[in-house]
Amino acid sequence: MGSGRSREVIGAITGTGAAIEVRKVGFRPNRVKLINVDGLATAEWLKGMADDSALKEITDGTKSLVTSDGITPLSNGFQLGADSDLNVDGEVVRYVATD
Repeated sequence: MGSGRSREVIGAITGTGAAIEVRKVGFRPNRVKLINVDGLATAEWLKGMADDSALKEITDGTKSLVTSDGITPLSNGFQLGADSDLNVDGEVVRYVATD
């Protein structure tokens, strides 16, 4: 039986416009939340959602379920796809990954 404790890793990456693997999390996350602080876009992926998807919200408040270029969990982190609102070249993306 587990301890009931969850792990959480908070960090930041700089967007490239191309898919980015974030492998410094150290575990396969059950939840990933992203905040593009320059472009004011957010996204969240939860266990059970399809790989490469995310629930995304952009500056004007529009929400959508993206089914490509989203978030994919990896064995020790996650991949952020080339979404044009979240992964913009040179923009800071903060993340929270939890198990």
